[in-house]
Amino acid sequence: MKVLVTGGTGFVGTYVVNRLLQAEHAVAVLARNPEKTRNRYNRPVETVAGNVLDPASLVRAGGGRDAIVHLVGIIAEKGEQTFDRMHREATENVLAAAQAAGVRRYLHMSAMGTSEDSPSEYGRTKAAGEKAVRASGLDWTVFRPSIIFGPGDGFVSLLAPIVRHNPGFIPVIGAGTTRFQPVSIRDVARVFTAALEKPDTAGKVFEVGGPEIFTLNQIYREIAVAVGKPRKPLIHFPLWYGRLLAAGFERAARRGLFASPPLTKDQLRSLSRDNVGDVSATVATFDGEWRRFAPGIREYLSNGRHDPRSGIGEEVELEKRSVLRIR
Repeated sequence: MKVLVTGGTGFVGTYVVNRLLQAEHAVAVLARNPEKTRNRYNRPVETVAGNVLDPASLVRAGGGRDAIVHLVGIIAEKGEQTFDRMHREATENVLAAAQAAGVRRYLHMSAMGTSEDSPSEYGRTKAAGEKAVRASGLDWTVFRPSIIFGPGDGFVSLLAPIVRHNPGFIPVIGAGTTRFQPVSIRDVARVFTAALEKPDTAGKVFEVGGPEIFTLNQIYREIAVAVGKPRKPLIHFPLWYGRLLAAGFERAARRGLFASPPLTKDQLRSLSRDNVGDVSATVATFDGEWRRFAPGIREYLSNGRHDPRSGIGEEVELEKRSVLRIR
């Protein structure tokens, strides 16, 4: 199939594009800066200059495609890239471009825990994007991953330096009891690619989570083992302290001291709800080996493998203990 991918230069997008290439699809990547695609993938891809906030560029990019995979999303607001613009408006623009270009098949990246009453603006705007997808009339499929782990991720790879370098203890904001269902980036890329060959997935929403559930405290402990700091104690700080810290990070990011703040107030609000879901339909539809969290993160935190191109195309097999076949 001829597939257009938005968000193809990001963490998730790089793996999805490489997996699509491995499946011999003809992939085009929409990019505001085409130079970002240079040497990023295991095989050459077509690059199309465009912006999800520029409807005209999307219509041009969508011409002649069989499917669009929409992966654009943000975890922190910056300038014109607000949650509403990037999750709702961008989605509406891509859907309209698909309709104008005659593209019927559409795969959408959402997030586990998305709902109109989410405590976070992230979750509420993701829900608004999903609402637009459902109303589009296209042959859509929505995926809702929990936190995604893998080389270069935006969660484990951010926490690991804190665990490794903070002197004497591991700082945790809040009680650390919020539950998550971490899923490997390889499995996320796998289900997106497989959906293109499964027309019966159209009109369905799939929760995408790994085979195990962890509290935030347990995630910190597994990271500590992976980076060789298993004896460091967890020290919990109150949420009000976390909010002050997040506000400081956000101010620093606005002044250009961070490309993206390591913690935001919106992310703290999301900790008030568990990030788990019923993955039974996903497992039944996308049979395969689901990678476990602990051995999965050790593979890249212990060995320093951070290249998102590794393992796709010429796949590096994980140790047998790092995967589970769920039935």
